[in-house]
Amino acid sequence: MYDEREQSPEHGPLAGFTVGVTAARRADELGALLERRGAAVLHAPALRIVPLSDDSDLLAATKEIIGRVPDIAVATTAIGFRGWVEAADGWGLGEDLLERLRGVRILARGPKVKGAIRAAGLTEEWSPASESMAEVLDRLLEEGVDGLRIAVQLHGEPLPGFVESLRAGGAEVVGVPVYRWLPPEDIGPVDRLIDAVVARTLDAVTFTSAPAAASLLSRAEERGLLDDLLAALGHDVLPACVGPVTALPLQARGVDTVQPERFRLGPLVQLLCRELPSRARTLPVAGHRVEIRGHAVLVDGGLRPVPPAGMSLLRALARRPGWVVSRAELLRALPGAGRDEHAVETAMARLRTALGAPKLIQTVVKRGYRLALDPAADTKYDAAV
Repeated sequence: MYDEREQSPEHGPLAGFTVGVTAARRADELGALLERRGAAVLHAPALRIVPLSDDSDLLAATKEIIGRVPDIAVATTAIGFRGWVEAADGWGLGEDLLERLRGVRILARGPKVKGAIRAAGLTEEWSPASESMAEVLDRLLEEGVDGLRIAVQLHGEPLPGFVESLRAGGAEVVGVPVYRWLPPEDIGPVDRLIDAVVARTLDAVTFTSAPAAASLLSRAEERGLLDDLLAALGHDVLPACVGPVTALPLQARGVDTVQPERFRLGPLVQLLCRELPSRARTLPVAGHRVEIRGHAVLVDGGLRPVPPAGMSLLRALARRPGWVVSRAELLRALPGAGRDEHAVETAMARLRTALGAPKLIQTVVKRGYRLALDPAADTKYDAAV
């Protein structure tokens, strides 16, 4: 019989899974983290970033701050703060900007932002341990903001309630848009990702910004696929967001997401390493432990890549483990197989070869095929039914 004890696989925890990446910024870093843990990655940047030096909105905000210094400045991202200073230098305004900010109370969202502030020769007054903008907002409102002028470094996505709450408290808020998101110039990769989600050939999709999530939903709606996309994300394809702000466009459409406790790429990947294997179907079959993943199967801990047609057959058999599934039903499970049941026999032969253990799937003469579920498990399954 198969061994229930945990094994030490040579493959990574995400082996056999395919993960979509919608990020534009740091996409290579996220993709590399996923691939090092065994995942196949489908990259489709849902947005593109306007270069800072070309952004007239940022130039206008910079001139406004130099001309009328704020009482408080809130820095939200390290790359955004550094980019702001570099863009100001390019416009010949760098020294003036830093000189004005030296007399300003600066709040930093987290340690990376603090590093960027100090690298510019400035000093932050405070930073929350949680790296949460909600905690920054709570501190400002508790201290009182009535009559204060507050500069808020925006980071390409909305800060729901943050600016509005400050204004409701009596503050004058100046938004500093350090970079802007626009639709991608090449929409092809986004369309391919949407198609993969709808077809359930992806196991998870990662989102690192709210605009990316909103852009993907908008494109699906343009193509008439929004309902199909939402259905897939709601049940079969795991939407993983780097934080709660990123998740808002999805949650507004009724899609539940998973998020790491720390809003960073590393914890996001670690979350997937826990979530995806836990969602995989594991069965005791013919004395082996069989774990069915996205495009591969673990047989007693060994990774066995399986062709798409074979995975379709295996999932059809696993929906009713131990029960006979007819050739006609299996034919319907094969994508684009037509009406020839011989296609089932061909795909089944390749599936058995790929699994490396032919006895996992039994042929039942004149009826079809069944997973050779172990007797004890078969009894439990029948009782449950």
